[in-house]
Amino acid sequence: MDTTSYSRRSLHPTGRILTAQIVRLMDGYPREVRVGQPVLVVVLAAAGVAGLLAKLVRALLSAGSGTGRRSFKDLKKGPEYLVTPVRLRDADGKLYEVELHGHLPQSALHPGDQVQLTLRDQGDPDLAPKIERIVNLTTAQLLRPRTATMWSHLGPSLLLQAVLGGLVLATVAACTALT
Repeated sequence: MDTTSYSRRSLHPTGRILTAQIVRLMDGYPREVRVGQPVLVVVLAAAGVAGLLAKLVRALLSAGSGTGRRSFKDLKKGPEYLVTPVRLRDADGKLYEVELHGHLPQSALHPGDQVQLTLRDQGDPDLAPKIERIVNLTTAQLLRPRTATMWSHLGPSLLLQAVLGGLVLATVAACTALT
């Protein structure tokens, strides 16, 4: 019995630039962005100082109830983004697999399109390289997939509150150092 049967497996490209034809866009799946706990603790602590000041002002002015805030557990979980495996074939007939992180317009890529990809290694040899930029040579479109980041997950209001809390803490520390 011949156990050395040949199966066409997809390779992970090693170069930074790959020019190939799209064979198939696989079904996507969600992956979570990791949120570093030390960063999250610092941001929430600084935001807590500003939140306490805001509650004090609201209590003095009796402005009403505050808004609901996301829990530490929800913030630590991180945002999810879509990962779509993409199969490509280069001019030599080699089959490659890369990952598209985030969303693109539905009409942006189709099987048969000739593309030039800028890739980034993900640090794990088991994971296919991640697409940073796509030049669709068939339609002459430049595409950049976008994913949620830790900062977009925390949100502008929480980050602004953390900056204000940090300024309050720095002001209090400066005043106590002068006296």
